[in-house]
Amino acid sequence: VFNKQSLVSRLNANSTNRADSTFMRMFRCAVDINKQSAGAYDPTVMPLVNAWGFGYKNGKLPTQTEIDSLLTFVGIAKVHLEDERVVKSDQRIQFDFSSIAKGLACDEVARMLARNGVTNCMVEIGGEVVAKGVNEKGTPWHISIDMPVENNQATVHESALVIALNGKAVATSGNYRKFKEVNGKKVSHIVNPLTGKSEESTLLSATIVAPDCMTADAWATACMAMGTERTQALFEKRTDLGVMTISTDTEGNFIVWSNAPFAALLPK
Repeated sequence: VFNKQSLVSRLNANSTNRADSTFMRMFRCAVDINKQSAGAYDPTVMPLVNAWGFGYKNGKLPTQTEIDSLLTFVGIAKVHLEDERVVKSDQRIQFDFSSIAKGLACDEVARMLARNGVTNCMVEIGGEVVAKGVNEKGTPWHISIDMPVENNQATVHESALVIALNGKAVATSGNYRKFKEVNGKKVSHIVNPLTGKSEESTLLSATIVAPDCMTADAWATACMAMGTERTQALFEKRTDLGVMTISTDTEGNFIVWSNAPFAALLPK
């Protein structure tokens, strides 16, 4: 998004409508998770992220009128692929795949290593992880999940728990590190694409374990937009993805919840 020569930037600027195989893979993954999350995940949220997260001017938050205006060209259903062309219903639609890019990069590195005969590896990019095989001690890779300490300048990471990972990927999204304060109000970088707002939530972080890191990365963002109750209701009985949430109660105490597939990854 921030590289003006990248494909996503050129698609956003409408200087091209041609998609490569990587974009199409991201787009199809995003469409799938958008449907499963009932719209909570949507990479066309870029105009709202600019307005809320880091695009406001003079410390002012967007008005409801401005949000309503931006929502008219947000929605992945307004975009489709025709062969290798990206077709937008409105040229103002813009993509933000930052919620999926690190996960995709992890997957690509892991695939490259596999093509070169590497069977035991752990790939980590920006906190997202793909782990295969065993470590140098011959045991499964142990991955630490951060405790959501609220400090966007934090350099020390406190571990909430550790999971054993083999042949899977893990990604965490949270509102506890990346935020800004404007007029005394904490503004998270995660914007709900359905309401157009950066909403306060009891959910501090969501960690997803999936077969690939791109899927884990996107779902982690979707969960943060959905909030605590919707996330837990959606994943309580699902067996295809491991999910852990860390939320807070009215007194500021941490509440850790996980579904069965995630709990099975805790070292015995």
